[in-house]
Amino acid sequence: MRLLLVEDTFDMAEAIMIRLERSGIACDLAKTLEQARASLAVQGYDVIVLDINLPDGLGTDLLKELRVAGSRTPVLMLTAEFSVDDRVSSLNSGADDYLVKPFDHRELEARIRALLRREQGDKAEELTLGRLTFNASARVARVDDSPLNLTRREFSLLELLIRNRGRTVSKERLFEGMFSFQDTDVSMNALELYVARLRKKLVGSSVHIDTQRGLGYKLEADA
Repeated sequence: MRLLLVEDTFDMAEAIMIRLERSGIACDLAKTLEQARASLAVQGYDVIVLDINLPDGLGTDLLKELRVAGSRTPVLMLTAEFSVDDRVSSLNSGADDYLVKPFDHRELEARIRALLRREQGDKAEELTLGRLTFNASARVARVDDSPLNLTRREFSLLELLIRNRGRTVSKERLFEGMFSFQDTDVSMNALELYVARLRKKLVGSSVHIDTQRGLGYKLEADA
């Protein structure tokens, strides 16, 4: 999953990014509306976390622009105000959810994952394919009752593949979902390395990663 965080308070932004990146979510940071627009112009996102009050305007203005342009990207608004008017205004502008500061970072992550599940049509917390069971919220992947020992990147790769199970996911989409703008020294070769590592760990799971030459990768259950 790749997320855009639009938040100008450095300490809060840093804490959110550390939490999300530890959970396998690639996170880009924009501190202003201008920076957010620049990021959105070159990169697609699975979820946007958007503060209402920013140095150069209101987050709700950017939200309205996205919805007028036809974007369906889930947006979670952050607000320091408990005002009902603020919350209603955010929802009426097209927000999918909101969270009032201060908040527990575990709740923020849970709401982000809930928005992603809703957008992708996955209603269940756990996804199952063959003998493999995947739970993003609990950060657990199991083969039968045995947990898989996955690194953060491997877990993120598996999440992207299992949420698109049976469909080919391009290398570019996988790369974008695993790495943020901060990972400037990472090349596409790194993706192939992670695919190879994950393949080895899925041996015996009745699930395999199929290479679609020139297209990408597909996660499928063994015949």
